[in-house]
Amino acid sequence: MTLTKILQPTCVKVPLEGNDKKSVITELVDLLDANGALLDRDMALNAVLVREQTKSTGIGSGIAIPHGKCAAVKELVMAIGLTREPIDFESVDGKPVKIIFLLVSPVDQTGPHIQALAKISRLMLDDKFRKELEGTDSAEAVYKLLDTKESK
Repeated sequence: MTLTKILQPTCVKVPLEGNDKKSVITELVDLLDANGALLDRDMALNAVLVREQTKSTGIGSGIAIPHGKCAAVKELVMAIGLTREPIDFESVDGKPVKIIFLLVSPVDQTGPHIQALAKISRLMLDDKFRKELEGTDSAEAVYKLLDTKESK
């Protein structure tokens, strides 16, 4: 699984304007919608927010991976955003979040969804890469950094 095959360069936003969990999730869903990646924006947003109510997707170390499954997409789609200031995401480690990966996938395609979650988690275990990502100041820089890392 290569994340840059799922991620459109136009689906990266730096910085996100929101300052709480719901607003940054909404912002990333809206970004996917603006780029034609969603069939139904409200359905996608609802799926991600409902999943988030079940258990926070703040995985620790300043990272969150909000995700949902619904009929609003035909294939797995992804958006990435970085916040200016860390926000509370009710993360497992209690620390605020700056890096947000949003995934929306069809209900009947579990494999790619799980593979993407695993790939993001593995990438974020690399402290050097995570710090480089946090320090980027543009959407283009985020995409390029991710592409370079995956090309190695």
